[in-house]
Amino acid sequence: MSEEAFVTLATSDSYAKGAMVLGQSLRNHHTNRKLVALVGPHVTDCCIEALNTIFDEVCVVNVLDSGDTANLALMKRPDLGVTLTKLHCWTLTQYSKCVFMDADTMVLSNIDELYEREELSAAPDPGWPDCFNSGVFVFRPSNETHDKLLTFCSENGSFDGGDQGVLNSYFSTWATADISKHLPFIYNLSSIAIYSYLPAFKQYGHNAKVVHFLGQVKPWSYSYDTKKGEVKGSVSQQSAHMHPDYLLLWWQLYTKSVAPLLKSAYRDEPFSSGFVQHEYEDLTHQAAAPAPEPKKLSSEERKKRWEAGQIDYMGDDSFANIERKLDTFLK
Repeated sequence: MSEEAFVTLATSDSYAKGAMVLGQSLRNHHTNRKLVALVGPHVTDCCIEALNTIFDEVCVVNVLDSGDTANLALMKRPDLGVTLTKLHCWTLTQYSKCVFMDADTMVLSNIDELYEREELSAAPDPGWPDCFNSGVFVFRPSNETHDKLLTFCSENGSFDGGDQGVLNSYFSTWATADISKHLPFIYNLSSIAIYSYLPAFKQYGHNAKVVHFLGQVKPWSYSYDTKKGEVKGSVSQQSAHMHPDYLLLWWQLYTKSVAPLLKSAYRDEPFSSGFVQHEYEDLTHQAAAPAPEPKKLSSEERKKRWEAGQIDYMGDDSFANIERKLDTFLK
């Protein structure tokens, strides 16, 4: 068992927070595999110290970047270029088999059974199911594979500017060759897909084992009110495709297990916990003018906004409201 490991990657302090939540969720669900975090050189020493408390091994690696500005611009995700750093995971040859998990994933139950799968096993991507999503995959570390991947990158680039394009092109037979390498969606439940096929989520969602917070807005982009036990977000974040229950679960785990480690690691240095500062709120609450009631949109206006992609996932178009309407319709 010691020769197998869960591996994640953090290229910034923000993603390091996500990695800590992922690592702690694996610990909480009693994995008996090692935990390894690859970190870029821009991750601070304080975050590395906190990571070392959760992970068995923390390795600093060089950042790889596709430099593919055209495809990254097409995806409107310039931040994805550095995800090619993920290819370093194949150099962990001290392990015979690993499961890579993005730092914006969180496990909901034990998933050690994934080590029964072979390279390259992954779940379909909700945007194009003939491609796998590279947020969770089973692989075998190999310097030979690592060298071949780097050569492939230099000769072919990536069709999406990130690691997912490279890996799908390199492991090009995933969609057709061996169904045993298709992981069930419950091992990489992309939050974006919950709303696109709500009936399936209602039917199968309770079996989910891994949730993946896809998109540019991440759980750590929000703040958390420790008194009220509520996640706080700006208006711009309300369009994020994120199930509120999973978002709350992430913050509860961060609050209980990760924030104390970070506070200890930062000691006297400035540290942003992500918590709502009640001391400031208490002083300004009475002086602040009451917020105006949001304008109620007509059904036609809501329809137009929905079709334009302007969906209020934290308000009228929330998961709970959609589910309530679906239940009414089915009855």
